[in-house]
Amino acid sequence: MIAIIVTIILVMGIYSYQKDKPNKKAIIPVDLEEILESNVLFYQKLEKKEKELFRVKVKTFLKEVYIDAVGFELETLDIVLVAASAIIPVFYFDTWQYRNLSSVIIYPDNFNSDLMYRGDNRVVAGMIGSGRYENQMILSRKALHHGFKNNTDKSNTAIHEFVHLIDKSDGIVDGVPSALLTNAYVIPWLKLIHQEMESINNDTSDIRGYGGTNQQEFFAVAAEYFFERPDLLKRKHPELFKMMEMCFCNTKK
Repeated sequence: MIAIIVTIILVMGIYSYQKDKPNKKAIIPVDLEEILESNVLFYQKLEKKEKELFRVKVKTFLKEVYIDAVGFELETLDIVLVAASAIIPVFYFDTWQYRNLSSVIIYPDNFNSDLMYRGDNRVVAGMIGSGRYENQMILSRKALHHGFKNNTDKSNTAIHEFVHLIDKSDGIVDGVPSALLTNAYVIPWLKLIHQEMESINNDTSDIRGYGGTNQQEFFAVAAEYFFERPDLLKRKHPELFKMMEMCFCNTKK
């Protein structure tokens, strides 16, 4: 156990040191197009020119953000799925950079609050760092892959965490994405959030229960639903769908 803890501390120390370094060793997969076509439903639904743009954005992300693994050998698919998760929420923005992210660390499975992926209480599938881990993200490889294998469960852990980063772009994760919503829509958004959270907590909503935890988790969970099952969200929650569309499909951001 001590050896594992020491290893984690050393690894995290390395990433703390690297968090402001550009990823100069980014390797763009030669089969990027094939991997996206085979694994990313969002990409499959795009038009030809949009697919070209998506690949450009993926390549840019991979040059800017360091991605590595702890406890297993990183594979090309892991890298591409992380990049796709980052691009999906911001694809329709003319310009966007994750200025609050320098590295993504992938663990083989879920981890606990002490960042251990072995032992008890391993219930965390993803998190964005703070404090000494500021500008870093940790993801479970198992959850990362599951988010793209199951297109019917309305959830995607990696997209969830990248939406938290978008939320945090104004300095705080509070479920009110100032970078996406104009001031005129903040109050209607807050009203809608609390209406939907009440339905979740009264067990009268099909939105994932974790969305009833607080405003920030609702925003991330609703965004997962929007990107994974947009047609269903539009049918069951038309007002929420319109808000999500306003947030994520405005190309002037």
